Amino acid sequence: MQKILYIDMDNVLVDFASGIAQLPPEIVKKYSDNLDDVPGIFSLMDAMPGAIEAFSELATRFNTYILSTAPWENHSAWSDKLLWVKYHLGLPAYKRLILTHHKDLNRGDFLVDDRTKRGADKFSGELILFGSERFPDWQAVTRYLRGKET
Repeated sequence: MQKILYIDMDNVLVDFASGIAQLPPEIVKKYSDNLDDVPGIFSLMDAMPGAIEAFSELATRFNTYILSTAPWENHSAWSDKLLWVKYHLGLPAYKRLILTHHKDLNRGDFLVDDRTKRGADKFSGELILFGSERFPDWQAVTRYLRGKET
């Protein structure tokens, strides 16, 4: 039986800063306290370096899901995240997107996330902290998970 792997979107699969870089200065100023509330921002984001290739490989090795949070006040974020997954990850991510504010309610073996918020710190499996010294990039994460399949 394949192990279950969850992967967060923001700053893990998706480069949040790349979306901010495409915003006009007046919008950045207007939403400076909550940039994730900018309508349409999630449709502007690029993939993190190596994320697409890593997801494609890991989806063949694990029962893989995208586990992300969408801002409650940004209604377009919910659909923008789905469209991003469809466009960038394609068939391996088909019906594999879970949007939640409580990541700890999902059961699995691994969670790749860049933060411990929204229940990631209470996740029942192993939290792989993306961007940390141990897991600075997708190459390190993929190398580690290759040895954890069974």
